[in-house]
Amino acid sequence: MRLYTTERGIAREDELGTLSLLDLPEREVGELLRGRGLEVVRDAAVTERIALGDIRVLAPILRPGKVPIIGLNYRSHAEEVMEVMKLFGREVEMPSEPNFHLTPGSSVIGTGDAIVLPPVAPTMVDYEGEIAAVIGRAATRVPVERAWSHVAGLTVANDVSARDIQRRAMGGDVAVSVGQAKSLDTFKPLGPCLVTIDEFDEPLDLSLRTVVNGETRQDARTTEFVHQISELVAYVSHYFTLEPGDVLLTGSPQGVGQFAGTFLAPGDVVEITVERIGTLVNHVTTAEEPAS
Repeated sequence: MRLYTTERGIAREDELGTLSLLDLPEREVGELLRGRGLEVVRDAAVTERIALGDIRVLAPILRPGKVPIIGLNYRSHAEEVMEVMKLFGREVEMPSEPNFHLTPGSSVIGTGDAIVLPPVAPTMVDYEGEIAAVIGRAATRVPVERAWSHVAGLTVANDVSARDIQRRAMGGDVAVSVGQAKSLDTFKPLGPCLVTIDEFDEPLDLSLRTVVNGETRQDARTTEFVHQISELVAYVSHYFTLEPGDVLLTGSPQGVGQFAGTFLAPGDVVEITVERIGTLVNHVTTAEEPAS
């Protein structure tokens, strides 16, 4: 089942390219997850059918409570990081446990929205195409074998990062953190929809492709995962409770801009496509000057 949060409420894609607007008091998918759950969607009355291109689609989860982000979960990306760190005289090994940081729900935007280059760090902003797991049931210290049942569905994400801040943090500057580099407003695009977890099985085998201005930058499959989603959910749940509507980003493959020196600039268009989910599209702009 493919669910959208739109400017007119929650919609279900019953036919490819056509949305069925649903008669629900909840206005977005995250509200459903935190309340009655997704099962009410299956039998909800349809108020109108409308072409997907004729309605504004928002982030499926408008304001997640928490957005944990996993690092180095694709072998190819972990290997390129290790090679670069050698240039700085640092030996980095493949992590035996998931590495994660926490970012705020206020950084979330939807497909079609603008990634805004922040005034505090405008010159080294980078993309990271990812798959995101949306939590459907509260998870506290859950075992791996039960973790999959706590996931409501999957969506596409872009873990936008200010690399200058991130480099300072990774270089030992205690004034900043990696999470800080990934927490700025508009830095967590999600969408275009939530595909319910019953459409997938582990181990996942999905393609992920990131295209910037028509040029393919990332092209990988989730068979590269170091840790499967159920392992990530279980691991993070031992540090804090994952609640319905939380969004867990599962890592990015090789091809991020920082290693090629190709950072995002005003006017750029970033498209991230995940097989069987959809394409997340965002353009890049600068921050507007504050009103005088």
